[in-house]
Amino acid sequence: MSDSATLNKVARLITPIVSDLQLDLYDLEFRGGTLRVTIDRPTGVDDGLDLDTIALASRLIGRELDHDDAMGGHYTLEVTSPGLERSLRVPAHFQQSIGKTVALRLRDIVAADGQRSERRLQGVLVAADEQGATLRLDDAALTERTVTYDKIDRARTVFMWGPAPKPGKAPKNKRADEPAIGTEA
Repeated sequence: MSDSATLNKVARLITPIVSDLQLDLYDLEFRGGTLRVTIDRPTGVDDGLDLDTIALASRLIGRELDHDDAMGGHYTLEVTSPGLERSLRVPAHFQQSIGKTVALRLRDIVAADGQRSERRLQGVLVAADEQGATLRLDDAALTERTVTYDKIDRARTVFMWGPAPKPGKAPKNKRADEPAIGTEA
């Protein structure tokens, strides 16, 4: 059985389990003897996954795959969450990430006019459909660039780290002529 046929069979077997746990099957891939099942909370739910939920899903999925012998050989099962910086592999992943900062690595960096273009792009994902994604780049002009999925080698969301405010310190955007909190002008 081909890898795609095996993955389709696995998806049919585990989707009811994942749904019963009130989760979504985010991604499924088989590479290097490892079956990676990525699960997530449904869109709109802000809570992340805890280890107990992932462990329960792993036990139930493993039991079902062993019972059905869906993989037909030795493999390692890995059940995981997509994490803060999640891979974007299918159009639905891009559509769920509209408004987030994403990083793309392109396959072909030669444009139709023969000019070389950038291999890596980063910006805010402003649109996505079944053919491609549009980013507002992090350049000075805030250029928008549409890339078809067949040109994307890898894509992921980017978690924007920011410094935590120090206790008792005023925010940086406060004007210098305003008094600090708790002081008189």
